[in-house]
Amino acid sequence: MKKFLLTAAAVAAFAAPALAADLPPRPYTKAPVYTPPQAVYNWTGFYIGGHLGGAFGGDSSLGGSDGRFLGGVQGGADYQFANNWVLGIEAQYSWLTNASGGLAFPGGSVVTSSDRGLGSVTGRLGYTWGPALLYAKGGYAFRDSKLGVTGATGVPLAFATTGNHDNGYTVGAGLEYMFAPNWSAKVEYQYYNFGKTTFAAGSPPDVVGTSFHNDEHTVKAGVNYRFGWGGPTASHY
Repeated sequence: MKKFLLTAAAVAAFAAPALAADLPPRPYTKAPVYTPPQAVYNWTGFYIGGHLGGAFGGDSSLGGSDGRFLGGVQGGADYQFANNWVLGIEAQYSWLTNASGGLAFPGGSVVTSSDRGLGSVTGRLGYTWGPALLYAKGGYAFRDSKLGVTGATGVPLAFATTGNHDNGYTVGAGLEYMFAPNWSAKVEYQYYNFGKTTFAAGSPPDVVGTSFHNDEHTVKAGVNYRFGWGGPTASHY
């Protein structure tokens, strides 16, 4: 019995390599490529922020096209739909520096204008790809302004006007970019038009019939903080 067991063990030892040689090779499988989580940018939500920039009157405005600094605040809400489209509403107000302007007339009258602020309530529609949003906006505009007429001695004079100079419309366009979770930066051009003002009867004779337009061109750079939904979030697979 002992000899039989030893013989069987020896046969098995010699047969194992031969059997292994007859087995097919183990198939090679490549490790899956790691795909990192992708950032998903969601513009839906409320935001507040601030801006700085410059304002330039139109060529036919009372103060001419002199530039002025501005600074202000904005707030609004956006809704992202159909993956790449964003619809929103925004309220904005800008304070102006060096806001006074004037025009002297041959009869000695001086017309003065002081624009202290510009405001707007607009809708906006944008197209987004990744962290960037390109948008157009438009809506109601208002301004904080004061119009006056003085005589040669600086005494205020009575006057009358037709037309509107404090309420109008605005249109603009801009580019906004999410640079961190809940934070975005933007650059924007916005045009304000407040109609045409004409001095009517009851004004000093040398200014009666004089007209001027009330429009502003502005360029702004700003930052927004977005609550809750805004900002990039990682999706997991």
